[in-house]
Amino acid sequence: MPTLVLPPRYTEDSRAVRDAAVRAGWSVERLLRWRVEGALVDPVLYGEPLFVAVVAPQLELAMLEPPLDRLPGLPERLLRRRVECVPLGQARARPGPVFVKPADEKAFVAKVWESGAALPGPDELPDHVVTLVAEPVAWSLEVRCFVVEGEVVTASPYLRDGELVRAPDGSWPAAPEELAEALALAREVVATVELPPAVTLDVGLVTGRGWAVVEANPCWGSGIYGCDPAEVLRAARRASVPAASITEADARWVVTRRGDEAPPAGSA
Repeated sequence: MPTLVLPPRYTEDSRAVRDAAVRAGWSVERLLRWRVEGALVDPVLYGEPLFVAVVAPQLELAMLEPPLDRLPGLPERLLRRRVECVPLGQARARPGPVFVKPADEKAFVAKVWESGAALPGPDELPDHVVTLVAEPVAWSLEVRCFVVEGEVVTASPYLRDGELVRAPDGSWPAAPEELAEALALAREVVATVELPPAVTLDVGLVTGRGWAVVEANPCWGSGIYGCDPAEVLRAARRASVPAASITEADARWVVTRRGDEAPPAGSA
């Protein structure tokens, strides 16, 4: 059976995925440090992107994910706003207000900035950091979908008007018609756009414009919200591919990074 490999830090999401793995009869290995000791059978990674970037090579895994510039390449009808992928050095020159987020790591806060000049300067982050620059819009509702082999396998609302939708009883509520519309768009995207075999697709309702794609992210590092942990586990397994036997089709979805970001102190 596979072995789920988790980071040292306990989170609600990692516990939920761990419990799903135990129910499925998997082995679970929660690392004490960001270093793998000994051989693990059929490893599957789930954790924050930097942890995965450090641990995946140790496990000889290739991790599938959407390319950093995938969002701007989508048709306008699926975005309902202008979105570009540019280096941080160029983003700093943009007039505001402008929404800017790191395309990869959470190197700075994703938000509407007064102008590009307010972004972290070159003394904090290098010019080459890839960013997504977008026209500011208001999202009435945002829904997370996990997709495996072209099928939306689980979904959950997570933000309404910028606030978490979690109810006091732990549920993540939305009206049935809202979920139906979100799933309809997600399925349209999956049917018409090339995506990795396993991916997280976020869709949302843009106020005054309609349903649109928020973003696509690696399924192995995405929060669960109200999604089914068993399906999240399934997605993480499909995205954790032995590097020695990766197919040409899967290799298209392995993102090559610059490799100049160091892991946190004490992670070795």
